[in-house]
Amino acid sequence: MRFWLQGGVSGLVPCGSNGEAPYLTRQERAKVIETVLDEANGKVPVVAGTGSMSTQETIAFTKDAADLGVDAALIVTPFYFRLTNREIHEHYRTVSEAVDLPIVVYNVPKFTGFSLEPASIHKLASENQSVIGVKDSSGSLGTISEIMRLVGNRLSVLAGTADIALPTLLAGGRGAVIAVANVFPTLCSRLYKAFKKGQYEEASRLQNRITFANEILVRRFNQLSAIKEAMRLRGMPGGYPRRPALPLNGEEKKTVEALLKEIDEPLNARGHQNR
Repeated sequence: MRFWLQGGVSGLVPCGSNGEAPYLTRQERAKVIETVLDEANGKVPVVAGTGSMSTQETIAFTKDAADLGVDAALIVTPFYFRLTNREIHEHYRTVSEAVDLPIVVYNVPKFTGFSLEPASIHKLASENQSVIGVKDSSGSLGTISEIMRLVGNRLSVLAGTADIALPTLLAGGRGAVIAVANVFPTLCSRLYKAFKKGQYEEASRLQNRITFANEILVRRFNQLSAIKEAMRLRGMPGGYPRRPALPLNGEEKKTVEALLKEIDEPLNARGHQNR
């Protein structure tokens, strides 16, 4: 927690995908969220992942998070069974009516097998004032651009994949919730700050590094295992991935170690020269 806050992140998302939320019990989720809130202590917003396969369980998780005092809930589209748009809309409506908490809709087709269309997101935003944002992890800038065209300033649109963090900001998005920020919070926060200052060449240089990190940590390996290994190498051990995920093997660990050396050393050297 302190590592991320010192790295300059703008918010924290306990019990997201990289927090292995689908593998956690209700009690474990609550404990994680409580711990994050205690350490954050109001310094940054805390948006807790509370989505689940059923509406009933999603309501229970979201009520727990609301009672603990989070700022908003990140609610993934229900998964496992194939659902219609009408069923998805009814799911979010029911949750929002049951719990008084702002909701960020989470679209992550690679995990759920379902892609929430921009028109559906627009309908959700139009009919439900509790929906304040969307994290889109489709990886498609075209999809994100269409969401922003439809919702305008009504929702905060967040990139969910690291390789389009800067393009999303340039297209009018508000930020990103990305896996590599666990390992490289300073790098990611520097990109956001460079963008806000209009330093687009610097932001582009940082985006290239983030994209490279994403290619190794998220695309090449099981990201739960790769991120934990990268955190361990940074002196921030996060334990082992929960089964069925397994730790990386020897060769995979060497690849992650090489990534850290390639990204960290130039940035650290540059930072030292600038002090």
